Amino acid sequence: MHKFIHIDMDAFYASVEQRDDPSLRGRPVVVAWRGARSVVCAASYEARVFGVRSAMPAVRAERLCPDAVFVPPDFTRYKAVSQQVRAIMLRHTDLVEPLSLDEAYLDVTAPKSALGSATAIARAIRAQIREETGLTASAGVAPAKFLAKIASDWRKPDGLFVIRPNEVLDFLAPLPVARIHGVGKVMEGKLAALGITTVGQLRAADAHALQARFGRYGLRLSELAHGIDHGEVRPDRPTQSISTEDTFEHDLPLGALDDTIRDLATRTWAARDRTPRIARTVVLKLKTREFRILTRSHTPEHPPASAAMLARIALELCARVDLPADTLYRLVGVGLGNFFDPDDTPGQAELFGPP
Repeated sequence: MHKFIHIDMDAFYASVEQRDDPSLRGRPVVVAWRGARSVVCAASYEARVFGVRSAMPAVRAERLCPDAVFVPPDFTRYKAVSQQVRAIMLRHTDLVEPLSLDEAYLDVTAPKSALGSATAIARAIRAQIREETGLTASAGVAPAKFLAKIASDWRKPDGLFVIRPNEVLDFLAPLPVARIHGVGKVMEGKLAALGITTVGQLRAADAHALQARFGRYGLRLSELAHGIDHGEVRPDRPTQSISTEDTFEHDLPLGALDDTIRDLATRTWAARDRTPRIARTVVLKLKTREFRILTRSHTPEHPPASAAMLARIALELCARVDLPADTLYRLVGVGLGNFFDPDDTPGQAELFGPP
């Protein structure tokens, strides 16, 4: 049986800021650029008490917590700390799958270290992170990947939670279905319409009926409700796409989005600098006031070579949005996709099909 650990750094960006600037410790810290179109990258636990959360518009965060200290993000510094943490994990296993700068899965079924159990390894990793970086991390230990991720959130911050094989079904039964990976608001509503609100109820539902209603994902839901997850840890998973997006405080027409698109292109390009892979496709994402999502994409003859080129292509994609001119938008995003390694021949397929 496999043994998985999910490590999740606690309020990572904000914690790095508080570590490096003692005057911020104990204060509500919001990592974000100020401005009506900025969103929160991270919030310290002191700020979360006021309801501030990641991806929230910065202006809303300021209203919720007027005394918050806003700190512009420094991704170069965060990446350096993330690499320190990654090195600690790799002492214990080569099977490390990063999900982002602040979290990763580990398969410790056959660990490199001499520690006797997955729980002991998780304790050691957390202790080494604290000693060597001055930061805290939460960890979940379980016999399945998706369970380890649920477990790591169970005793945050600075916690450790273990789900043993014989505890899986009892642990899952009372959880709301939204705790299952991939169950968002829409799927949660569809399941609720069937009288299914807990994982236990989902487990009791007929798997074939779920498959008939939701396709392959219905069968996947039934398996997860039974604690079955065949997912494996995939180290060094290559970058497939990178994007940034902003949600506006007030809905805006398409013609008012140029400056935001340029800013997002700059931020996406900065994120792209963290991978050696090359992106072929530029993607523009829009969400209307009615929550309709549109994407437009373009694969130029030569890959984008700068933030300015990325911005230019994203702005050109606006011309391919065929909604009425008075349509208002609540979100815009700029992304890069169709990545390839520098020594590979890039594929010609676009990230998305025809719009």
